Amino acid sequence: MAAARAAAGHGTGVLLVDSGGALGGQYHRQDALAGRDRFAPPPGVEHLPHSVVWALEPVPGGGHRVHIRTGPADGPGRTGRSVETRALVLATGAYDRALPFPGWELPGVFTAGAAQALAKGQGVRVGERVLLAGTGPFLLPVAASLTAVGAEVAGVLEAAEPVTAWLRRPADVVAGRGRLGELAGYAALLARRRIPYRRRATVVAAHGRDRVEAVTTARLDAGWSVVPGSERRVAVDAVCVGFGFVPQLETAVAAGCALDGGFVAVDAAQATSVPGVFAAGELTGVGGADPAAAEGEVAGTAAARLLGARPAPPVAALRRVRAGRRFAAALARAYPVPDGWRTWLREDTLVCRCEEVSYGELRRSVEEREALGVRAVKLVSRVGLGPCQGRVCGPNVACLTGSPDSSGPAAFARRPIASPVRLGELAEPDPPPP
Repeated sequence: MAAARAAAGHGTGVLLVDSGGALGGQYHRQDALAGRDRFAPPPGVEHLPHSVVWALEPVPGGGHRVHIRTGPADGPGRTGRSVETRALVLATGAYDRALPFPGWELPGVFTAGAAQALAKGQGVRVGERVLLAGTGPFLLPVAASLTAVGAEVAGVLEAAEPVTAWLRRPADVVAGRGRLGELAGYAALLARRRIPYRRRATVVAAHGRDRVEAVTTARLDAGWSVVPGSERRVAVDAVCVGFGFVPQLETAVAAGCALDGGFVAVDAAQATSVPGVFAAGELTGVGGADPAAAEGEVAGTAAARLLGARPAPPVAALRRVRAGRRFAAALARAYPVPDGWRTWLREDTLVCRCEEVSYGELRRSVEEREALGVRAVKLVSRVGLGPCQGRVCGPNVACLTGSPDSSGPAAFARRPIASPVRLGELAEPDPPPP
């Protein structure tokens, strides 16, 4: 939204391809079905809701052809179009990272983002008594959203030791000082609701027959191995887990953008390594909504300049971007994900829920067949071949297998088709671009 607003403000025509039904994205989370619309596209912006980019291809002479599908993936009336552009801004965001543990395939196990989406977008609680576990400050607003829709939050389990991590680096505290008021508000909510907040603890197993009925929690050491004798059983009907975020890289990888540390590398103007392609938001690092909006403003301004506009440098937005990147780096240091989570797994623990591949099956497939690389691992074990195409299991499988090209979020993001399309849609060419 910020990129579109900035580009249009300098007289550039903008097509905004939006996977949501209404403007606002994951952060503002409007419910298009409820008729609430707090945002409107500015003049010069064509808004395409319920739309996805399923493929990109370079155009001779510069620019890209963007292939778009509009409508529900399973809807009979879905339409397609292609657009050619010399300036493309990618802001595809990120999704929750969930670590596997015994029982995580049971109904009642949600990602923290899914729980918040249901609470904020539709006023639906995922359970009556809910436990949150994972790492990162995102667990706190999710707890607030759950209480707002009437759920009892049994506790918030933070696997890291963030207080020590922040205090160890005073410069990181300074980088995050703008969030202290928000943090104080969440702390007051937990105290008022008497919601326990435990550090160095997490959920290591879920139990139940047809759905979650209880979970096993445990204390963790610095490497995230379970402290012996610390396990205890907690009765809940839902558990929400979130261990940071994974950038959604499919379109950036398809465009050929260079990556740095698993994120899209950009310069001061949010330009990627590919001429004419810019990136903003969680694609470049996870720092929250305010830095993402600032990056969007910078990217939109730079895109307008590429197309012939002569805007003044967005100095204030550039300052916010620099501050946001310092905060994102501080978050990454304060909330790491050590490899000790692998010790939570049993031989029969599913690591790929779509294809129902257990940890034992994955390990044996890789060891016995000497699979090297993502493609080989997928072919010998079936991981990443299901509906999610490795979006959920990919980072975890990369960690578990240690294949040469399996490090980081991009391991399973190299796919020519970024979003689901029907075979019939592939057979029918899009209308020619205008």
